Amino acid sequence: MRALFRRWQAIVLWRRVLVGLAGGVLLGLLWPSAAPYIAFIGEIFLRLIRMLVVPIVFVAIISGVTALADPQRLGSVGVRTIGLFAATTACAVSIGIVTALLVQPGVGAPIGSGEAYPLGEPTSLYDQLVGIVPVNIVEALVAGDMLAIIFFAMAFGCAVVLAGEEGRPVARMLQSIARVLFRLVGLVMELTPFGVFALMATAVAQNGVAVFANVGLLALAVVIGVLVQIVLVHVPLIVLVARRPLGRFYRAALDALAVALATASSAATLPVALRVAIEKMKIDRGVASTVLPIGASIGKDGTAMYVGLLSIFSLQALGVEPDAAMLLMVLLTGALAAFGTAPIPSASLFMLAAVLASVGVSPEQTALVIGFVLPFDRLLDMTRTVASASANLTVTACVARWEGGTMDESARDRPAPPDSAELAPSSQSQ
Repeated sequence: MRALFRRWQAIVLWRRVLVGLAGGVLLGLLWPSAAPYIAFIGEIFLRLIRMLVVPIVFVAIISGVTALADPQRLGSVGVRTIGLFAATTACAVSIGIVTALLVQPGVGAPIGSGEAYPLGEPTSLYDQLVGIVPVNIVEALVAGDMLAIIFFAMAFGCAVVLAGEEGRPVARMLQSIARVLFRLVGLVMELTPFGVFALMATAVAQNGVAVFANVGLLALAVVIGVLVQIVLVHVPLIVLVARRPLGRFYRAALDALAVALATASSAATLPVALRVAIEKMKIDRGVASTVLPIGASIGKDGTAMYVGLLSIFSLQALGVEPDAAMLLMVLLTGALAAFGTAPIPSASLFMLAAVLASVGVSPEQTALVIGFVLPFDRLLDMTRTVASASANLTVTACVARWEGGTMDESARDRPAPPDSAELAPSSQSQ
């Protein structure tokens, strides 16, 4: 038994995740009645991930900011990170819109047969902008308000840096807490293959393999949109801006992309992405620990593409021919909605109300669209989360290049330094 466990641990993480994924699909197909008995494993795994999200984002951003230790550099990293994410997000929404116009997945879609899903009131642009600044940080932490948490964490980290010598004890304490948290993350990530196995078995047992049949064109459009976003936006940034060999970059990113595909969650991918960036891509810890948590909250290329695509899908299903003004409104509100989407599975569906409301679609009609798509959204979400994970690592590599926070080609082939190894979660997927 011990030898079998060691052999299992010797397999790289992304391969173990794919084994769990394939096993879950087979169990759901061949023995669907068994799926309810293992569903609790998937639920426990999701709870463990959610348990870690807020403390990881909060502590990682503060410790990342303090690790930079230079107020001028900190401002440069923040501006460049947000600016680059804004650019890739706008491109993603545009690609989603164009893909939907070309593929036309919503034409003739029987959304009237879908079950209306209850929606909350869409958040206005004013509320989105003002809500970034928390009134009560404890309340924001409890509610998991990511944008508010990031704002406070960055402000607190800046204050620690600006405090100079007096702030150094706090900075050291935060670095220590970050290392402990990442050790905990390493333990949780060892459970990923089993959590994925249970989640996929349950999903396939409930919906069968025909989950894509009813929304085949929409699924095709999602895949096309993800590939176009990666090829036309991420690849040029990796090659021309980050100046990294493309094959080496994506080989290093495989663990993070596999977890993104399996969990459909940018938040769940964050711990693995941090390890990949620090250990495999040899990106400076301060840069990676600052950029990647921000990306987990606002770097939603897959979500942005999907919001744009699904907005046009909805208009097509409702028999509305979008004009130039409507397309521009979808682009603007879609980008903002993607920035404010929680990094959890299917969250983008509930941001759709804000986008469609801007072009005159009623909440009742939006509810019908969501009721039609929701049963099939899990696999669609898995696909588009890959684009978000790719975007986060791409932007991190670009910012690291600009800030000098990356080792040269010869250094990348050397073992990771001790302090970055301590920071990253332990794993056998080297």
